[in-house]
Amino acid sequence: MPGRIALTAEDRARYEWQMWTEGFGESGQEKLKSASVLISRTGGLGSPVAYELAAAGVGRIIIAHGGDVKPSDLNRQLLMTTDWLGKPRAESAQRRLLELNPTITVEAVPENITENNVVELVSQADVVVGAAPLFAERLLMNREVVRQQKMLVDAAMYDTTATATTIVPGKTPCLACMYPENPPAWKRQFPVFGATSGTIGCIAALETIKIITGFGELLHGKLLTMDLAALSFRTLKLRRNPDCPVCAHLWQ
Repeated sequence: MPGRIALTAEDRARYEWQMWTEGFGESGQEKLKSASVLISRTGGLGSPVAYELAAAGVGRIIIAHGGDVKPSDLNRQLLMTTDWLGKPRAESAQRRLLELNPTITVEAVPENITENNVVELVSQADVVVGAAPLFAERLLMNREVVRQQKMLVDAAMYDTTATATTIVPGKTPCLACMYPENPPAWKRQFPVFGATSGTIGCIAALETIKIITGFGELLHGKLLTMDLAALSFRTLKLRRNPDCPVCAHLWQ
């Protein structure tokens, strides 16, 4: 993580209540202000991640999200608005985040993560949050964070179910240990309530805050699973794949 940037009087007034958290304090707030986070997609899941990180005072947020706002986005993508229909999603997200917290920097990249941009985008971040709906994109980000030795918070949802884990290259299993290849049955369109994606998005945001500041317990080597229809929550221990083509070399 980078060196700390000192807080201003405005910062202390804005973040006063969260700095009361035990183990966080002013030191934690300085770490947030100094940090850069890359978020892959600010849709139903990535929107609350970005919103909560902006509210908490992460100093630099990089958004990678292509395409324009559509009517079907509006039931869950909380950084998209009706008046922005037909306009770039990344710009809508940037606008909303800066309305919330104009003291931070928000960089809008109007592209999804691809082979062409993943190296550069991951290199700019201290922590990466994967909120993409497609396995190909999630696995691409996983491969690059392992290569660059960056920490990744991976979150996903389907209908009323959701998962989250934190990947630390060389210390935890990576996403490819769980999913060696793109699941062929996965489809781009699937049932989704905004409340489900919002719940797991907030968990991913707090996991990111804990990574940056060093307080609390992380989902290292663990997978949080939830079914909000049944209100059931489980934490599963993950096992690394000794033959994983992405991370096996780190364990040798």
